[in-house]
Amino acid sequence: MTNNAKKPTNLSLQADLLAEAKALDLNLSAELNKALAEIVRRKRAEQWLAENREAIDAYNRHIERDGLWSDGLRMF
Repeated sequence: MTNNAKKPTNLSLQADLLAEAKALDLNLSAELNKALAEIVRRKRAEQWLAENREAIDAYNRHIERDGLWSDGLRMF
C-alpha cells in the first residue's frame, strides 16, 4: 500500500454515527483510511495463515518429532 493517491467514493453510514463523528470534529477520511488499512492488514494475515496452514502444521509436527537442530547447543 505505497500508493497514497486518494480516490473519491460513496459510502452509506449510520446517520447518528455520522452526526456524532462530525460533532467530535473527526476527519472521516483519515479515520476511515486508518480503520480500513487495519482491516485489510488483518484479512491479509488471515489469508496468509490459511494458505500456509498445511506447511506450518507439517513444520510443527517435524519439530515435535525431531526437535530443533540447536537443541544440544543451547545453554539455557
